[in-house]
Amino acid sequence: MSGCSDSINAPRTDNPTVKEMLSLNADADLFVAEGYVFSNASHVDWVNEYEYELGEQVGEITKQADTHWEFEDWTASSLPVGTRIYATNAPFYIAIVNGHEIPYIKLVEG
Repeated sequence: MSGCSDSINAPRTDNPTVKEMLSLNADADLFVAEGYVFSNASHVDWVNEYEYELGEQVGEITKQADTHWEFEDWTASSLPVGTRIYATNAPFYIAIVNGHEIPYIKLVEG
């Protein structure tokens, strides 16, 4: 036997990327902030049931893109430029669009 590792069965240790998310769903509603991908979580039951308080603004969408190589911090696939993003006391951020609060969860592995 050689000293090769079994990389096929190795657990994933990196976070999901914009490229991966858009390859799974070209219409994915996401943005990048602080080097992480955040995905719209308005369809996630536990997020909708969570009582949260809006915190400070953490950023603002500065660019919209539809191809992965165009993404950098504060680039979104669907949110309009100028959308403000807020922290909460919950494990998600809130984007406010036309007075509506939309939750976004950080996509992390593990």
